[in-house]
Amino acid sequence: MPNVPADRPHFQNWPKRLPRELAVPQTSLWFNLQVSAQRFPDKAAYLFFGRALSYRALESQAEAVAGWLQSVGVKAGDRVLIFMQNCPQFPTALYGILRANAVVVPVNPMNRAEEFKHYITDPQATVAICTADLAGIVNTANEALPEGQRLRQVLVTRFTDAMPEGALAPVDTPPPAMEAWLRSDPVLPTEASATYTRWTDALAQPLVPGPHTAQAGDMALLPYTSGTTGLPKGCIHTHRTLMANAVGAQWSHAGAETVALGVVPMFHITGMIYLVLGSVYAGSTIVLMPRWDRELAGRSMSAYKVSHWVCIPTMVIDLFASPNYKTFDLKGLRNLSGGGAAMPQAVAQRVLDEFEITFGEGYGLTETAATTHANPAERAKLQCLGIPIFGVDSRVVDPATLQELTPGDVGEIITRGPMVFEGYWGHPEATRAAFVEFEGQKFFRTGDLGRMDEEGYFFMTDRLKRMINASGFKIWPAEVEMLLYKHPAVQEACIIAARDAYRGETVKAVVVLRTEAKGKTTAEDIINWSRENMAAYKVPKLVDFVDALPKSGSGKVMWRLLQDQEAEGNKPASA
Repeated sequence: MPNVPADRPHFQNWPKRLPRELAVPQTSLWFNLQVSAQRFPDKAAYLFFGRALSYRALESQAEAVAGWLQSVGVKAGDRVLIFMQNCPQFPTALYGILRANAVVVPVNPMNRAEEFKHYITDPQATVAICTADLAGIVNTANEALPEGQRLRQVLVTRFTDAMPEGALAPVDTPPPAMEAWLRSDPVLPTEASATYTRWTDALAQPLVPGPHTAQAGDMALLPYTSGTTGLPKGCIHTHRTLMANAVGAQWSHAGAETVALGVVPMFHITGMIYLVLGSVYAGSTIVLMPRWDRELAGRSMSAYKVSHWVCIPTMVIDLFASPNYKTFDLKGLRNLSGGGAAMPQAVAQRVLDEFEITFGEGYGLTETAATTHANPAERAKLQCLGIPIFGVDSRVVDPATLQELTPGDVGEIITRGPMVFEGYWGHPEATRAAFVEFEGQKFFRTGDLGRMDEEGYFFMTDRLKRMINASGFKIWPAEVEMLLYKHPAVQEACIIAARDAYRGETVKAVVVLRTEAKGKTTAEDIINWSRENMAAYKVPKLVDFVDALPKSGSGKVMWRLLQDQEAEGNKPASA
């Protein structure tokens, strides 16, 4: 029985080449790697500064990681942290964790020690896998926790473990600062609560894991997302919910012949689906970049004939701005897509003029394993979320009454489909609040306001959730406020969005100082402290000091009033 009613308006523009729903395999994600390793044993799964990791080697190394994990006590269903930037060790670690029948907890590598503690305690993790540059953060966070909540084991890799030996070829050479970071090899903690093991030592053993027993309905991934209140919450994804989007490559004309640029972060659900899970299912090749650099990206796309690039719009804008742009050979590009922020129409037009490609904007959330909506290449609309993809049913409803609205009216987007998560880890009330029954079916409340046109295309107009979107990075004000309250000079703080010409939005802090700090603490002091205690993208770029924050009759901070004042260009009264 079809999941989506046949009369939904988006089907009038559904590409004839595509099925309306997919036959999703009822196997584990590990099985996908086994199949690709059999089909394409010597094919590069990943290219990292010119060095290839074949599908056979990826499977073999993941088996060794699984054996090591089980040797240190990891059992089925246990949560294991991955804390690193893009590198071949990320997918190797992920598939090793899955092979061990455990659960992957990807953590943003921009997090500082104060933030990282939550990712140890909330999922009750006892093992982490990280790069050497982040081992100090892991150790600082771990030592600050009570003994019973600490990690026991940490597996540490160096970027150079996956890089070519000796000098890099000119096409693969990163800028000096990036190369210095990649080649760094900090001393690992010794007198620590956890045992720190080198990646190369674990792989050299190698330990053989027990049987793979994970089923489609078992939890596979616990990515964290924040919200309007409190600390980040884990989103429970099973092998089945992730598989639904991992197998959808035909939407973007992708397959085993695809060579994709892997620069969106793998810890994020978009990178996870397109650069780790979907690519391995399809047997494609990913040219990996640990961080964005427009010159390295341009050279890589030229040298490796990149055909697919999932990105955020600011990357395209930055690439066009390169003084060497005209020297890049980008004719191999067949598909350019992304989301997280709207693509400016002028830039999208330039992409169309130069590459004869319509930038394919899409939409999704951590709760929906990335994409639920995308623009079909055959008939894309600019600055549009697209149409519901395979097996997805989405509606626009009145947020209060939950009555469906007519095309053109603005309301909350609700959605259901095979990729929707199971709920929030350890938060049954938040899980219940996240879903609503509509026409006898359970729909997920996205918290985003939008409209649907007569042809079934969806457009974002605003959001119910209190959130800042800076170049695609989602920043949750409540989380930043909780960190700012740890500053010894801060009495109260409210985080709002400010307009930014490049990032779209940026973070602004409205702060009430403690009496003894007034006249002594500067905006720069707040910003510098924030850099040391929170991920860089969360750091307030602007700080206003006020005598008091506006409060409602119940004593709640009226953040919306401050946000409206910012939008109107009115600064709050200065302290």
